[in-house]
Amino acid sequence: MKIILSIWVLLVGTPFLMAQSDSTIVLEEVVLTDVKLRQFSDGVKTTVLNDSVARRNQGTLTDNLRYNAPLFFKEYGYGMTSTVSFRGTSASQTAVVWNGININSPMSGQTDFNTLLSQTSNEVTIRSGGGSTQYGTGAIGGSIHLNTILEFNEHTTHELSLGYGAFDSRSLFYTGAIGKKQNALKIGVGYYASENDFKYLGTDRRNENGAFENLGLDVSYGLVLGKSNIIKVYNQTFFGDRNFSGTLTAPSNDNYRDANSRSLIEWANFKGKRVQRVKAAYLYERYRYYPNLSADEFSFGTSGTLFLNYDYKYQFKNFLINGITEFQNIDADGSSILSENRQLFTGILLISHAPSEQIRYGANIRKDWISSYESPFVFSVNGEYNVTDFHTISVLGSKNFRAPTFNDLYWEGAGAAGNNSLQPETALQGEIGQRFSFKNVQVQLNGYYIASSDLIQWRPDITGVWSPINVKDAMQLGFEADARWKKEIGPHHISLNAVYSYTKSTDVETSKQLLYVPFHTMRANIAYARGNWRAYVQSLYNGELYTTTDNTQDLPGYFVANFGLEYLFPKFFGMDTTAAVNVRNLGNTNYQTIAFRPMPNRHVNFQLNFKF
Repeated sequence: MKIILSIWVLLVGTPFLMAQSDSTIVLEEVVLTDVKLRQFSDGVKTTVLNDSVARRNQGTLTDNLRYNAPLFFKEYGYGMTSTVSFRGTSASQTAVVWNGININSPMSGQTDFNTLLSQTSNEVTIRSGGGSTQYGTGAIGGSIHLNTILEFNEHTTHELSLGYGAFDSRSLFYTGAIGKKQNALKIGVGYYASENDFKYLGTDRRNENGAFENLGLDVSYGLVLGKSNIIKVYNQTFFGDRNFSGTLTAPSNDNYRDANSRSLIEWANFKGKRVQRVKAAYLYERYRYYPNLSADEFSFGTSGTLFLNYDYKYQFKNFLINGITEFQNIDADGSSILSENRQLFTGILLISHAPSEQIRYGANIRKDWISSYESPFVFSVNGEYNVTDFHTISVLGSKNFRAPTFNDLYWEGAGAAGNNSLQPETALQGEIGQRFSFKNVQVQLNGYYIASSDLIQWRPDITGVWSPINVKDAMQLGFEADARWKKEIGPHHISLNAVYSYTKSTDVETSKQLLYVPFHTMRANIAYARGNWRAYVQSLYNGELYTTTDNTQDLPGYFVANFGLEYLFPKFFGMDTTAAVNVRNLGNTNYQTIAFRPMPNRHVNFQLNFKF
């Protein structure tokens, strides 16, 4: 351990090493802040969603990911709180990373995906498998990355999308980008609102008190200074105002208002094969919950996170070595949490090696020193081997963790005085994958195993007071198969993507399947284009899942499909105009992702997209 720490200190303490130029490293440092995602993920399964996919699902990030990634979303009614399950793990065991920074709430340990408007981020990447060494707490099942790409070349583009549909749903999304060789500016604005009063199929009722209004704003700017320095600034702000829908068994009259702001400034210096970067960020979140819309009483919570990071990377022959130090200061306050503070210092060492064109592998280690509890030492090893030009084998092994949240440690009235004894959840996991690439077809197969321990549960004591304790061990065993096919036949362009997932996620003590984890899920999307016409079908199958710990009550499986049709008009004054119609829940399926909370019936949305 002392040897490892000595190497890490040497790496981050010698920022003026000289080496020959490497244009690939410099280019990635210029355009992408989260370079770890590309440079230190050899053999790790990643899926990138492009801009065209985002345009087909106007709205929140939930709408985009539901049909395009092997994730299960629990949505407490459409537009309400939305959390994700990745490979059978919990929502707090999935990290959400914005431009390289973990943005999961320090209070709940989760991210509400209905507070993220995906059209304001121009790259969304799903990274499967443990990533705690790089992204910290919560990256056990996987991580979801939202990146803003700044382009340093001569360009000016504007995109505007206007939408209207059923249930008085309105959307407006704008992205603008201006760039030159020395600077780049990108702006994104998103607005999405709906009365959300859809019919409950099989009843004479409607979704009452479900209206919502979301507003998001992204601003990013980069400036190149000379030949070896760059400064980038990012800001993302969200305001949400949601009435919380009732259920089939109970009405609702409550309201939830939240605001989130994320600001990041980064300086990077690159010379030869050496790159050093300094980041400073501040993350702020605030919510107010009104149990009765007609009254002024509310509960609240706020948190602020100061993030400082120094990153030093050096390439030596076919080795890429990265040492990172981080410091975080987190403050939280609220109706149920007294004013609390947490400080965290982190040391990270990342190594990637390519001994030949056929083999690439990496090894990563991380240690956190945290003021409120003892954090584990975590690591990962990963690699890939190109057996042939069309066949690649990948492996991944790691130890990961999830830190207790502020709610776990300090919730008022929950035995908070003793909660400092809570230990982080830890998980050991292994994964093996195979990828086959032919002319028009790509197939990827992955099998994984995750053994988790010290899972935190809230349980009542003998006096009836609920408090969190480390009690549960869990096991996830699964298989994923991805297939992609593209074909051009004369003027016809056809593409097909299909993803199947099998997930066995059990409580080790009882051997029962964990709550809200379907054994089987499948997604299949097909797109067709000819001339100015585009058509597509998105489909999703979620299998049966259990809603009680003894597995005696279940939620039936369901199949949902969407259909879309687009027409690209001839250019008019240099502007591209596209008209689109989207029919969601084409089969009018009566389904729920959370028991007693129906999702929308068949409905139609219209869009006009302008690019100039």
